[in-house]
Amino acid sequence: MSEVTDELEIVREFVNTAELGSGSDQLDAPSTLLAWLAEHALIEEGATASKKDLERTRALRDALRALLYANSGGELDPKAPPVLDAAAARADLRLRFGADGDAGLMSCTAGVNGALGRLLAIVAEAMRAGTWARLKACRSDDCRWAFFDGSKNHSRAWCSMALCGNRAKARAFRERHSET
Repeated sequence: MSEVTDELEIVREFVNTAELGSGSDQLDAPSTLLAWLAEHALIEEGATASKKDLERTRALRDALRALLYANSGGELDPKAPPVLDAAAARADLRLRFGADGDAGLMSCTAGVNGALGRLLAIVAEAMRAGTWARLKACRSDDCRWAFFDGSKNHSRAWCSMALCGNRAKARAFRERHSET
């Protein structure tokens, strides 16, 4: 895996903190949000989180899932871009140049907003590098699990062919045969 893909793994894990099928959510309180961000080295020690931070984080997660669904060929939810823009503004994302002359987006804010800005910077870098399109959300409406599409032609549509793909194909088969 490239460095960008390794960082994209953090974004994939973030999106998958909510499981749509079961309704479970790893980010169920400000304390679990802080723990998740700390575990992924996105937030500084001693940071705090509020219920409003948790709400904004969940909204960002849903907006990123919407982008991933669009990567899978679905229609982008028009509510997603404004959520992403607002998170980027709260993170005070800025273009910074390192000592080596390399440019990258950096959050100029601490706390949860800064951590979410670091996630958005990963997304922006992956888009620039061309690896973003490989991160997708399952096309199954009751799943939408984030996964990497490793297929040669970038055509994978489901998180698992054995589960969601098989269900979709069986449903399509039943629909075709019920019409005759």
